[in-house]
Amino acid sequence: MNMSKISEFAKDYVPTATTKNIADLQEVSTDLELEDDTYEFTDKKTQEVKTVNQKIVTVNDENYRVPITVIKQLKSLLEEMPELKKFKVKKSGSTKDDTTYMVIPIVN
Repeated sequence: MNMSKISEFAKDYVPTATTKNIADLQEVSTDLELEDDTYEFTDKKTQEVKTVNQKIVTVNDENYRVPITVIKQLKSLLEEMPELKKFKVKKSGSTKDDTTYMVIPIVN
């Protein structure tokens, strides 16, 4: 039996199969492939299993969720700057209801 202190295990714990947020990236290429992703979770109040559909990009074998608001802002930017190759995303807020995103062009 492999034993370790719970504190040691907790410090070293890295969750598996988590999807990060596109705002976690320093910069994002407009050439990245956008993919459909689905996951299920159990609602804590109703105990129902719910399915969530989301858009993701993969960078260095890590998945990053791309909120639709980011896609909408990027569309507007690309209409004005069709040659845009990179951007970054600023995120503010911490809950589903108060989180906002700002797409910032990176011009070289």
